[in-house]
This record gives sequence, C-alpha cells and structure tokens, in this order.
Amino acid sequence: MPQMHLDTARITWLHTPTLNVRTAARRIGILLFDGFWLLGPGTVVEMFQSANELSGSRVGEEPPYEVQFLSMEGGSVASSSSARIWTDRIDTRFGSGFDVLFIAGGYGALAAARDERLLIWLRAVQARTRAIETIGEGRLVLEAAGPTDHDGLQMNRYPAGASSEAALSASNDRHDCARAALMFIKRDLGAELARSVADRVMPGMAATWVPLPAEGGTLSVAEKIRAAARWMEANCDRPVSVADAAQVAAMSERNFLRRFKHEMQVTPSDYLLQVRLRIACNFLTETELPVDKIARRSGTGNGDRLAKIFRKRMALSPTEYRARSRVANEA
Repeated sequence: MPQMHLDTARITWLHTPTLNVRTAARRIGILLFDGFWLLGPGTVVEMFQSANELSGSRVGEEPPYEVQFLSMEGGSVASSSSARIWTDRIDTRFGSGFDVLFIAGGYGALAAARDERLLIWLRAVQARTRAIETIGEGRLVLEAAGPTDHDGLQMNRYPAGASSEAALSASNDRHDCARAALMFIKRDLGAELARSVADRVMPGMAATWVPLPAEGGTLSVAEKIRAAARWMEANCDRPVSVADAAQVAAMSERNFLRRFKHEMQVTPSDYLLQVRLRIACNFLTETELPVDKIARRSGTGNGDRLAKIFRKRMALSPTEYRARSRVANEA
C-alpha cells in the first residue's frame, strides 16, 4: 500500500516527540483506525493548521493548537484510500486529556469497540477532555465506552463519509468536519480569525458559517437578528445554543431573546425547530433515507426524538408523513 509523504516543514507541529517540547495551549487529538475516511481528519488538520498560521504567533511562541494523530498501537494507519498516516500510540502520555478529541472511524473501529484496553483508556480520557467529535464508525467506539458523568463534556457525532451516499454525502460530511473544527477555533480565537480560516480551507463558506454582524458598517438590530437566524439555519444540524446565536448577533443573551421574538415572531428555539422540521420533511419527501439518518442530518438527534416531534407538531409519524407526501405528489 502507498505511504503518504507529507511536507515535513509544513506539519512538524502536528507530530512531535513528547519529550523536550512544551505543551501547546490547546491539545487536539485525532484517533484513527484502519480504513478511516482520509478527507474528514484531513480537513480537521487543515483547519487547525491554518489557525496556527493565521494567529500571528511570534518566533519562540507555541502555536494555539497542537494536533496529534493517535492509534491503538501507534505507527502507520491505512485510510480507506490506502494512504497511510503516522500516529502516536495511546498511552499514559495522553492521560491528561484533550481540548478536543476526534474519533475517526473505519472498519478497524468495529473490532476496536470490543477492545477493553482502548475503552478503559477512552473512559479515563473523557473525564479530562473538553469535547469529543466522532466521524463515521468512530461513534461505535464512543458508544462502547459507555456514558460519562463528566457534565461539561460536549459530544457530537457525524455520519461516515466515503461509505455513504457517494459524492454529495462525502461533500456534506467534509463540511461537518470543517464546521466542527471551526466552532472551536471561533470560541478560542474569535470570529474574525475563524472566518479567515474558513476562507482558506473551504472557500465560499465563511460568510455562512461565521457571519460578522458589523461587516460593511453598523447593522441595525433587525439585520443582526436576521444574520443570526441565517446562521442558525446553516448550523441547524449541529448543537446550537442561544449563547452562540447571541454572539453572532453581537448581543447579550437576554437582549437577543427579546429582540429575536419581536423580529421573528417566535423564540429562537421555536425558529430552530421549525427549520429542522422543514429539512426533515424535505428529506422524507425527496429521499429514501431512513428516519434515523434524517434525524441526524436535520439536527433532531435520533429517529425516536424526530417521531415525537412529528406527533406533537403534525399529529402523524415521519413514515406516515412520507407516505402521504408521496401520494400527494403522484396525484
């Protein structure tokens, strides 16, 4: 199988021996298994690398992020395209946890989800990790590790890339990975730098993912609210908090809630639910995707939760809605 040759000068900060190196301010771990989808972790790396380059760190200063590729045994791990990435072995060096841990799946994740040594390590790391993001089969490993009592831990799960609905799905999944990384960059380094990162790695997406309310002059309250509403629509498949939306509008949470209700005639949570329902309805009508997958893609969690929302809001199940919509379209 071919070996991936990476430009050493470009990514030395990604893979450095632990000894004699100061720990970076924020630690990003990417746990890989054989058969992982290369484009997902690759996009994550590009996001954090760009943040390092654009942050303006002076010579001798640590960059904002240190990214480490990890695997169960260390060494090279083969992606689904047979390209290989060199990794560090999971061990006590990483027991202090991460700011963000990405778990990238692959066929190797299926066996890993039954490996007690890995699960013990992951349970220990969870307690000291700020957020966990899973890609594809990586969710199986996280689920096998079991629930955690770490209340502050944020967990997000994204579907597989290369094995899903071909090119369109792979493109969507790459966007998911990019937005996951960008969310943390924005939180750590601010919206302007996050926007610059998005412009570099995913041209054309910055305005949607990281709108700047003050761009082009002072915006009115109505314009700020509508910018926040557009941001909520663009990110509705991810966890969205009132605090995040208020930050987009450059308002306090209390003021944002009051102004949003006045401008949009609904609360932010009701608006977000309406957007998610509209997306779910479109998926049900236009695709053959199972309800669970539609729930994930529309940001409503899982099939059971989506069904409860449908019954409460529309007095029928998602499958009943799909059947009725098909009949109406054929008529």
